[in-house]
Amino acid sequence: MAEPAESAVVQVEELRKEYAARRGAAVEKIVVLAGLHLTVRRGDSAAIMGPSGSGKSTLLHILGVLDRPTAGRVRLAGRDPFALSEAEAADFRNRELGFVFQDHYLLPQCSALENVLVPTLVRREERPEAAERARGLLKRLGLGQRMEHRPAELSGGERQRVAIARALINAPKILLCDEPTGNLDQAAGQSIAECLENLQRDDEVALVVVTHNEQFAKRFNRLLRLVGGSLEDG
Repeated sequence: MAEPAESAVVQVEELRKEYAARRGAAVEKIVVLAGLHLTVRRGDSAAIMGPSGSGKSTLLHILGVLDRPTAGRVRLAGRDPFALSEAEAADFRNRELGFVFQDHYLLPQCSALENVLVPTLVRREERPEAAERARGLLKRLGLGQRMEHRPAELSGGERQRVAIARALINAPKILLCDEPTGNLDQAAGQSIAECLENLQRDDEVALVVVTHNEQFAKRFNRLLRLVGGSLEDG
């Protein structure tokens, strides 16, 4: 049974995504997502698994308002993001969504603290208040003594924790993670998994993680598999 709309932070119904691919003189329709449903409540977490090419990244891009669905209904934080103008959608992503990728994408010339503050620059927020919040996040993630270090001076796991703090700096309602432990060794990956679990629970964000790592996926509330363009319980 679907969750009531008012309780869902992520609500996807009958999501369809298809592409047109040219094969010689013919144009072939490639269906990536077909009638997909997903509901994630505040404080809930879902890990999505599936083979390469199954559509995991496509789904995450749609949830991140980086790609448009072909058909279906998507509501994030109570809004239809695809009804917004380009400028409104950019503001929505900045305020309501947090992103953690396989690669940390930190600015090499900036300190850990400065990297965490980057999303606040768009909002032109008062720097002292934003900096205080950024320091608090880094301390929670065990980086209290590493705030002024640049990415080259941090380990892979530390860099990914900085990326998590950056994703949470604007207090988003939804946190989207694309293979967040994919480039880390087992110990660092386990540390990142614990960080995500603790932050998701304490901050009550809706967490959606795409991963190939089944051990990592099983740590979250639900394990779903993307099969034939639809999600199934894992």
